[in-house]
Amino acid sequence: MVPLIVKKEKIGPIIGRHPWVFSQALLYIPEGLLPGEPVKLLDERGRFLAMGYFNSYSQIAVRVWGYKEDEKIDINFFKSRINYALSIRRKYVETKDTNAFRLINSEGDFLPGLVVDKYADYLVVQFHTKGMDYWRKEIIAALQEVLRPKGIYERSEIYSGQSERSEEKTGIILGEVPDLIKIKENGLCFFVDVKRGQKTGFFLDQRDKRCALKKYARDARVLNCFSYTGGFAVYAFAGGAKHVTNIDTSGDALELAKENVKLNGFKTDRLESIKSDVKKVLKDHLKPYDVVILDPPAFIKDRRKKDRGLAGYKYINKKAIEHLTDRGILVTCSCSYHVGLEEFRYLLTEAALSTNSSIKILEIYTHGIDHPVPLPFVEGDYLKCFFLQCFKN
Repeated sequence: MVPLIVKKEKIGPIIGRHPWVFSQALLYIPEGLLPGEPVKLLDERGRFLAMGYFNSYSQIAVRVWGYKEDEKIDINFFKSRINYALSIRRKYVETKDTNAFRLINSEGDFLPGLVVDKYADYLVVQFHTKGMDYWRKEIIAALQEVLRPKGIYERSEIYSGQSERSEEKTGIILGEVPDLIKIKENGLCFFVDVKRGQKTGFFLDQRDKRCALKKYARDARVLNCFSYTGGFAVYAFAGGAKHVTNIDTSGDALELAKENVKLNGFKTDRLESIKSDVKKVLKDHLKPYDVVILDPPAFIKDRRKKDRGLAGYKYINKKAIEHLTDRGILVTCSCSYHVGLEEFRYLLTEAALSTNSSIKILEIYTHGIDHPVPLPFVEGDYLKCFFLQCFKN
């Protein structure tokens, strides 16, 4: 491993187990390092601090993936990391009723830059950094040995968020992957489009929120905004909802949502699908609902456009509250990592006050159990979900 010396005044975050090391924290970076090349971090007295891979000559120079000096980076290294991550999911997530989950969550599983989602007998991988892509051969081989999947599909796309990719890589890496994969989640079934769907095909990080929704859905009229393929809609029907309205801009997503409702034996005559922009529908739609769900895409992908994004969040929450019945339930989410939980809470307070309503927090959720985040890695916090009850004054 190439040794890199950390400035004495910059070793605090590394000792505190933060997984990013910025270039200004290093005394010197030798020329010619390739993204992905193993490095070890030393203090100015030559004492070992951590090991990782070289990431870039600008901003994040090193991504840390371990704190043992003698670890050799080869297929066995990745097998060990994958086996450990799998053991956590098998203990806390995977059951006879759930066979889809996030297997590798980047920094949270000591493999920064790598995401692996398991959908039944298939895997979807994302290499978000060139450094992790450097090890793709070993990673794919390790995944094959540990899980024996029927197929592995790649969705290494360019995002304006934390991905550092400059080019897209998508397609089958191993075996065969069907256009739609049937999964089970908490006893409910879903078709997942891993090839064309959003992210890797399904929002696995919302599993616990979808399940929590069931207790609020009995005999309710539910408005499911940004519905995608109907995850929240299916759970609403499972909880006893008498009617669900899905809104999404994608006709394909709405059709797949309808298929997911049918897949679970619920009658589609109680399902309404609206292909439109949510903001427009919330502005014009005048029906009252007992439950409104807001699960939008990230409104703030660029910190420079934060004010505009906050205004967007405030608007849709204000309109959602206006559409709620007295003592109705608002399930509202934000996956923008530029907005903290307390900031989102304050925004919701402002939205409620503008409607002359009183709001109570019933539950708060963050990322799912299969999306672990290192304790000091606040940059990994992104998902916030509030279950609120609205009292019309």
